[in-house]
Amino acid sequence: MKTPKRLTTLVEEGLVDEVLGQLMSGKEATVYIVRCGEHIRCAKVYKEANQRSFRKAASYQEGRKVKNSRQARAMEKGSRYGRQMQEEVWQNAEVDALYRLAAAGVRVPQPHICFEGVLLMDLVSDGEGNVAPRLNDVALSEELALEYHALLVNQVVRMLCAGIIHGDLSEYNILVGADGPVIIDLPQAIDAAANSAAAEMLERDVINLRSYFSAFAPSLKDSQYGKEIWGLYESGLLRPDQVLTGQVVLDEHLADVDAVLFQVEQAIKENEIRRMCQ
Repeated sequence: MKTPKRLTTLVEEGLVDEVLGQLMSGKEATVYIVRCGEHIRCAKVYKEANQRSFRKAASYQEGRKVKNSRQARAMEKGSRYGRQMQEEVWQNAEVDALYRLAAAGVRVPQPHICFEGVLLMDLVSDGEGNVAPRLNDVALSEELALEYHALLVNQVVRMLCAGIIHGDLSEYNILVGADGPVIIDLPQAIDAAANSAAAEMLERDVINLRSYFSAFAPSLKDSQYGKEIWGLYESGLLRPDQVLTGQVVLDEHLADVDAVLFQVEQAIKENEIRRMCQ
């Protein structure tokens, strides 16, 4: 096929030898199948902000780091340079997340390079060497649904142990490769420790998995893996190989209101004494 404009530079630089075809076009990017020497890979070409249909970018960008204070101020002001920096941060988020997750043993495509808004990474294939299908296109038995659900919940745990939450996980961004499910599409991935909506996003990811797999395995309908995972994370007890139950025991003990009020009154008095001594 004719080389798309956004891939021309990669071909000229020798990073891509041939564009074999378009794989898909989504809300954030267009993905092409390319040949790099003897390897068949995919090239993810990110769309410009005004072409993306992903509407919640602001909430996902909370806590993301920029190189310096000038860039941070430009992004806050929304200047042309600031918008350019926002795009760079948005794209780099996926690249950084993929490298960190791959190193942590999470089932994601292996990234190779991100060059001028194009991410080169491994192509996920099925057992016959064809492009792997999305999870929502695969017929599941109850047994396989339970197996895949358990594997993916463990991947969510491993991601969180690496400090990352997917933020948009569903059956539409999970591929079923030769060795099982592989998680894709991570430009909206967030830093679990730096984003105030982290608990909510993790819970939503896990609920999405429960909603999909419970259609094949009804026993999953009442599971509470999201709350269990986050509770262990907050308490510092979460481990990559964590054994989960899917159940959460609620603390039904009444709060000691008098003790709380006493602490508040003591803090007020101490503050007044410090003010008088100044």
